Amino acid sequence: MMTCCSKTVCKGCDHANNLREVTMMLKSTCPFCREPTPSTDEQCDKQMMERIAVNDPVAMRLWGREQYKKGNYQSAFEYYTKAAELGDVDAHFRLAFLYHHEHGVEKDYGKLVHHLEEAAIGGHPGTRCRLGYIERISDRTERAVKHFIIAATQGDDYSIKLLMDMIKNGMVNKEDLAAALRAHQAAVDATKSPQREVAEEFYRNRPEL
Repeated sequence: MMTCCSKTVCKGCDHANNLREVTMMLKSTCPFCREPTPSTDEQCDKQMMERIAVNDPVAMRLWGREQYKKGNYQSAFEYYTKAAELGDVDAHFRLAFLYHHEHGVEKDYGKLVHHLEEAAIGGHPGTRCRLGYIERISDRTERAVKHFIIAATQGDDYSIKLLMDMIKNGMVNKEDLAAALRAHQAAVDATKSPQREVAEEFYRNRPEL
């Protein structure tokens, strides 16, 4: 994630941009907004706080994650909450995590499910899979299958595993599983690109420093 503009760069684009800068002997800049790349943690923190000051939900969520890593669960909760209120899908997922593990908040099943549902509606595939699991252990098989199929179409691998297990018990029909497998493969293929393959090869063969 670029702290200057809160945009996320995939490995393929990041590697391509690095090659461009090296080849053309350019200074390192953000591939989105072309701001100079910060060289210290202090500069990164300063940029992130500037983004937070203008109500950037991604920056708030990421700053909350940093607070969580430090064990500042209450601070993480506050940043996640504001990011979620501003529409950040992953912030809802992380709030559900806090409610599940009682980190900075009391355990609250209702709020946990609420934030999972908000994240799932926003397109978070891992969250959709978790909702399916909740439905499955609650013996609401039909709802569970629907959640798993939607998650699979978003590229979630674990949902495919769960659907494969459920078909053995007659909980999923072959047609629905076949459709889910095709949609899952299409979602996975959509994440591939020649640039990402080049980047993967580069990082795989890069010597240890």
